[in-house]
Amino acid sequence: MKKILITGGAGLIGSHLCKRLVSEGNFVICLDNFFTGNAKNIENLTKYSNFKIINHDIILPFDEKVDEIYNLACPASPVHYQKNPVKTIKTSVLGVINMLDLAKKYNAKILQASTSEIYGDPLIHPQPETYWGNVNTIGLRSCYDEGKRCAETLMHDYHNEYGTDTKIVRIFNTYGPNMARNDGRVVSNFIIQALKDKPITIYGTGSQTRSFCYVDDTVEGIIKVMNSPFSGPFNIGNDKENTILEFALIIKKLINSQSKIIFEPLPQDDPVQRRPLLKLAKEKLNWEPKVSLENGLQKTIEFFKSINTPE
Repeated sequence: MKKILITGGAGLIGSHLCKRLVSEGNFVICLDNFFTGNAKNIENLTKYSNFKIINHDIILPFDEKVDEIYNLACPASPVHYQKNPVKTIKTSVLGVINMLDLAKKYNAKILQASTSEIYGDPLIHPQPETYWGNVNTIGLRSCYDEGKRCAETLMHDYHNEYGTDTKIVRIFNTYGPNMARNDGRVVSNFIIQALKDKPITIYGTGSQTRSFCYVDDTVEGIIKVMNSPFSGPFNIGNDKENTILEFALIIKKLINSQSKIIFEPLPQDDPVQRRPLLKLAKEKLNWEPKVSLENGLQKTIEFFKSINTPE
């Protein structure tokens, strides 16, 4: 039985990762300060003796002997990470240092959940892991983008200087059950608006593209990176691309919604294109996403129906 620490374990990806690793017989510690994570996402795991929840902020040191660390802790939606930008960047820098120090102390493997946001508004499409990015250092999104970029640097330097077994995954847009209702991102916004027959709000013209990966596929990719001999970074996401307008129309159709589509100004530094090149993950990890957009969205819609989203 491995002892595995998952920071941010009550979030979307973290909660599904906790469930998967508990079901495989590992002892899992979920570390979360519940700033954006939701205790309801993991409450069904508390009945298992090989699962433990600790309320803790990784900006502060943490000490427990573990075999593996999945560091997922950090607000990931612009609504939340822009609310407290200093705390966001502290989580990505001080928090990662604390987790790396823990890994170094106990010779544990550590995986950093990085992000497609490190590519910024990309000038190369699709984005390979070799691309350095096009990022504004002083924009509204910088606390998150640059924090995650610095976290990758720290992972790389701990590996080189101390021999720490580090892994980096660059996670692209992920969706599925346990998404927060108020995270302000396109999947939850569109579904909630469509379920209520309220106007679906598109920022910009809707011609900007995104690639959406169902959470089970993301979790599988993350676990494959942790168990591989490679440090990465690896892109983990879906390489099938849709415009935001196409995406809104798909959701309308699946829900049979009467919502109208309205357009608002595009936020600062919002990327025009975002799609991962998955060649490395396919070759080195034998991983690629399996769940179709329609099937994944249907499961996500059922989740939002089940939680009876309020007005």
